[in-house]
Amino acid sequence: MRQSILDGASDTATTLAQQAVAAGVSPLDAINNGYVPGMQEVGEQFAKGQMFLPDMMASAEAMRAAMTVLDPELKKLGKERPMSGVVVLGTTKGDIHEIGKTLVGTLLTASGFRVHDLGVDVAGEKFAAKARELNADIVGVSALLTTTMRNQRGVIEALDKAGLRSQVKVMVGGAPVSRRWAEEIGADGYAKDAMSAVDLAREFMQQKTPNAVTGRT
Repeated sequence: MRQSILDGASDTATTLAQQAVAAGVSPLDAINNGYVPGMQEVGEQFAKGQMFLPDMMASAEAMRAAMTVLDPELKKLGKERPMSGVVVLGTTKGDIHEIGKTLVGTLLTASGFRVHDLGVDVAGEKFAAKARELNADIVGVSALLTTTMRNQRGVIEALDKAGLRSQVKVMVGGAPVSRRWAEEIGADGYAKDAMSAVDLAREFMQQKTPNAVTGRT
């Protein structure tokens, strides 16, 4: 299972998940001991420059394929994976780039977070409304253009206006974004890549609940 994720082999990941279900293997065991370690290794290799974006996208697709089989089995058993936190993700208003944001969502999901992806071209008010609806712990805002990164500030302002800012940690990322920019707009953190985003999300949850499990479920 781990190797199928590293290979980006969706068909193999699906077949192994189906075989696990047929053999009576716990879906949680398959996820946590098989597929998740593979996705975590993918993230680590990508962060080190040992894996490239097309490979990582293939691995993310293999992870989704396995979860398509295993999630319904969890629901049948009345079980859920231990949850690390609730994250609302999106690409900011005026920007339609989504590859990086989607990778962040996949890695966060693999690490036990419940992720709601709002998609692209998302207004600050929509981030705030979804954060309120889901009682989100974290809001992640991506921007890939210098002309749209200013709208990350608008998301923080919308959370402020909705009275949610003190309850929600905000992380920002994207090609033109920097730590300095994150500090300037009042974000709680900056992630340079998908793996950094996962580490930052775990750090946020540790700050909120010091005794919480930090992602490895």
